[in-house]
Amino acid sequence: MSQKKQFDDNFRHTSSDLIVGVDEVGRGSLAGPLFVCAIILDPNFDHEDIDDSKKLSKKKREELNEIILKNVIEYRLVEISPKRIDEINIYNATLEGMNLALSQLKSKYAQILIDYMPIKGAMSFAHGDAKSLSIASASIVAKVARDKYMYELDKKYPQYHFKDNVGYGTKAHLDALINFGPIEGLHRFSYKPIQEIINPKISLF
Repeated sequence: MSQKKQFDDNFRHTSSDLIVGVDEVGRGSLAGPLFVCAIILDPNFDHEDIDDSKKLSKKKREELNEIILKNVIEYRLVEISPKRIDEINIYNATLEGMNLALSQLKSKYAQILIDYMPIKGAMSFAHGDAKSLSIASASIVAKVARDKYMYELDKKYPQYHFKDNVGYGTKAHLDALINFGPIEGLHRFSYKPIQEIINPKISLF
C-alpha cells in the first residue's frame, strides 16, 4: 500500500468510507481559467506513481489521468474564468471554485481533504498533493484537463505559445504580451506582469 493511500485511509471510519480530494491548477498562470477538481476515488484504489501533478511528466500525467478516471466513484471539474479572477482575486476565485466543485458532488462522503485552503468542513494540508492519494489525483485530473484547454487556445492564438507555457509567464509568453498585448477574457489583467505591460513605468532619466 502506498503512503498516500495510507494517509487517506486514516480519515475513514470504515474501509468503504468515501474520501473527497480537492485541488486546483492554474493559480499562477497569466492566461486561461483556474481549474478545480473534487474527486472521490474507489476506496480500494491505489497507485504508487500518483503524485503532485507538478512532479510528473506530461506523458506520465496523461497515463495516470486515464487510470484515475477508471477508478472514480465521482468527480467534478470547475472552471473559474480570467474575468472572474480579476473581479474577486485569485485567492477568492480558488475558494469559490473549490466550494462549487464540492457542492456538485452527489455521493455521501466521510471527509474532505484539500490542498491548503480553508474550506468549511474540510481537512486542509500544506503540500497536500504530496501526501494524499485523493488530493494528488485531483491535481492530476485538473492539470490534464487544463492543459488540454490551453492546447486548444494555442490553435486560436499561436502567437502566445500556449502549447508550451499553458498560460504561465515564460519569456516567450511575456514577449508576446509586449508585442501583441493581452486579450480581454483570456488574460488576467489584475496580475502584476500584465499590469506592468499595460501601464509601464515612465523613467525620467
